[in-house]
Amino acid sequence: MNATSNDKAARFRSLHEGTRPLALTNVWDVASAVVAEEAGAPAVATTSAGVAWALGRPDGDQLDRARGVAVVSAIAAAVDVPVTVDVEGGYAASADGVGETVAVILDAGAVGINIEDGDRGPEELVARIVAARRAADAAGVPMFINARTDVFLAAVGSPDEQLAEALARADRYIEAGADGIFVPGASTAECIGALTAALPVPVNVMVGPGALSIDDLGRLGVARVSLGSSVAQAAYAVVQRAVEEMASSGTYGATAGAVDYGWLNDLIAGRRGNPIVGGGLSRV
Repeated sequence: MNATSNDKAARFRSLHEGTRPLALTNVWDVASAVVAEEAGAPAVATTSAGVAWALGRPDGDQLDRARGVAVVSAIAAAVDVPVTVDVEGGYAASADGVGETVAVILDAGAVGINIEDGDRGPEELVARIVAARRAADAAGVPMFINARTDVFLAAVGSPDEQLAEALARADRYIEAGADGIFVPGASTAECIGALTAALPVPVNVMVGPGALSIDDLGRLGVARVSLGSSVAQAAYAVVQRAVEEMASSGTYGATAGAVDYGWLNDLIAGRRGNPIVGGGLSRV
């Protein structure tokens, strides 16, 4: 791979070492990615759910590699910041297939991945992480592998049992080559503090309305926070509200606060300017 990929990989890795957590607003297409970059995002992370929904597929290992990677390639070509990709279980049926996925993801211009256990046993994710690391090493890129465990989302057992299982899995994933651990569903200060105290790598948590603030999470030792699919969900909620409002009251308030048409069009075209919020009717 070229020096630019290595530079971006190093830059992305360094973003986990700051005094404040790396805050990622997950994107799902070129437009959301360039808007995020223009708003000041130091890196762009995809949401697997948002990408799948935009392509007419449900989330949960239902999107094929070719279409997923095509989105990654378009995003990476459109932004200058590092790109990390949620590859779900690896866009593959086997660990060997995960290695192939990583090779094409790196070729597409991304420098990090999220890969999850989900319904799989931890031994399966271990094999997939090993394959991912092997493929990245073969490409000569220090790709950041963020291993996600869904122990808290599954909510099996008591909170103490969930914490113990998450830590046990995390240890195995780190040994296999993971650079960070993502624990969606961990939400209390006590639980998050226990995770960061026990794990020697950057810890990533999922956030949203009502969650601890980024500053509070930073004080607990969190290195990375992600909004996951919630931004895509919020965008689709605007569509839903607009339809319902027009059908019921015949008004159009649901689209108030939209970014300006000309600003967004120029942004996509590669020109930069100042965003004007709330103006700009569409010309098409």
